[in-house]
Amino acid sequence: MPKVDVLDTSGAKVGEMDLSDSVFGVEISEHLMHTVVRMHLENSRVGTADTKTRAEVAGGGRKPWRQKGTGRARQGTIRSPLWRKGGVVFGPHPRKFGFTIPRKAKRLALKSALTSKLQAGGMIVLDDLVLAQPKTREMVKVLSNLNASKSALVVTADPDVGVARSLNNIPGVSGIVARNLNVYDVLRHDKLVITRDAVSRVEGVLVG
Repeated sequence: MPKVDVLDTSGAKVGEMDLSDSVFGVEISEHLMHTVVRMHLENSRVGTADTKTRAEVAGGGRKPWRQKGTGRARQGTIRSPLWRKGGVVFGPHPRKFGFTIPRKAKRLALKSALTSKLQAGGMIVLDDLVLAQPKTREMVKVLSNLNASKSALVVTADPDVGVARSLNNIPGVSGIVARNLNVYDVLRHDKLVITRDAVSRVEGVLVG
């Protein structure tokens, strides 16, 4: 059973916490993590690009000129893709890029991401995250004490307006609630700063 030090906001060790083997000690699957990250990015694509085909552009109700005798190439419509303002051939049309994978696979991918973060020394467990004032400079001070000021994902057990406001203006730092924790956010940040209660919440969801 893996163990991790529990720190306070000053960066001092205040205890230890046992972590679940089935969440923080699984065999890492890079393929699953890659698939889930790709799914996250594809599902966020809008896919609204659209072009008009020759059947959709305006005009073209009659033949531009007679078939023979003009010395020009024969034309049947000004909607032709060969014409300026004509239709577009093989252009993009609205579509959905997203796809889904089984829930078990997504959970295993998240377990892999958490295990890899722990093994790489990028996981920091806080006893509690209470700020003297809900200000950015207070959060910067806390992250600096934890050596996580450049790129960090701060995870709390429940929504905290003060913490959320304090994180808003810090480049490279994001906040999330334990129930919304996902593979993409875990992997794109160097440090995972998570409270003790949030760890229990995550284990409660993933162990079941």
